[in-house]
Amino acid sequence: MRKSAGFFLSLVFVFLFNVITSAQADDFCGEFGVMPSLDSPFAAVPYVFGRISLKGTDPGDRFPRVTIVLVDRQQTEKRITVDRSGKYCFKRTGGSGGTLLVEVDGVEAARRPIPSFSAAQVREDFEIFSQDPQKTAPPATVSAKFSHPHNDKTVEFYKKTAEAEQNKDTQTAIRHLKEIVKIDPSDFIAWAKLGSLYFEQNSLGEAETAFRRSIELKLEYTPAWINVGKIRVAQKQFEAAVEIFKHAASLDPKSGRAFQLLGEAYLQSKQGTLAVQALNESLRLDPAGMADSHLLLARLYDAAGARHLAVAEFKAFLSKVNDYPERKKLEKYIKDNSQGTDKQ
Repeated sequence: MRKSAGFFLSLVFVFLFNVITSAQADDFCGEFGVMPSLDSPFAAVPYVFGRISLKGTDPGDRFPRVTIVLVDRQQTEKRITVDRSGKYCFKRTGGSGGTLLVEVDGVEAARRPIPSFSAAQVREDFEIFSQDPQKTAPPATVSAKFSHPHNDKTVEFYKKTAEAEQNKDTQTAIRHLKEIVKIDPSDFIAWAKLGSLYFEQNSLGEAETAFRRSIELKLEYTPAWINVGKIRVAQKQFEAAVEIFKHAASLDPKSGRAFQLLGEAYLQSKQGTLAVQALNESLRLDPAGMADSHLLLARLYDAAGARHLAVAEFKAFLSKVNDYPERKKLEKYIKDNSQGTDKQ
């Protein structure tokens, strides 16, 4: 009888926990026209939601463009531009794993993996600190050097651009961005965003023109330099891409992504030794976020016949990415090539 009572209480606890989780999800996701509790009263349908809080800013300050991106190998990349409430909500396809990226005015400010073995509905909150030279900045401080002065005339167009992107209406988003740069030709962030949308459409000439305009307005704007480097890669001008990514990495020596792209460009231009250095630097700067660098290194080592080194890289990658779709294939490679590894 006691066992039955204990089992019943356990069920009650689980039910209450699921009800609380669903209520939280409804609160956050309701702003986006989604009610997770209607999908599943028992919180079984996967969502990730939460709030992004900006610290160190005054209420009267211009509210920056804050975007959160869900990156998951099992589904198309999703992004939301948040308002002052800071709330966001994504419905997940795979139901486990993935990474959340927070961008402030086009610059990556935070990155966090979603645990692979978490509950179906996960809350992830972020605190982003704006840099104030008069204060001691916390460890997670984000540089404000890429901010652009607020322009009341472009606010509505930014909102319309975000809505168009959410609806995957790229042409409409481009049209709104063109209006923004027409009203405010000095908005280097809008120029870079316009370039990104052109790049997504493979309109490389228009993309490069927009990125170059962004760089002319803000010479040290790293995201624009990185995207110009991607254009060179798409054009198979790998040596030019190397020089551009080197410059981007010099502008932002803490950017793991800049070094990863530099490493890839070195590989494509057949400069293996330099590729290894750049990829290892990307892993030093961002061990989890740049985990794919392990795959690049492993394939390089495998092609060079250094399979014991490839095994080590594949192991490191799998230790960071639990839900990799081809995990079994990598595990077989590790097993087949681990004999005598310790002796090499």
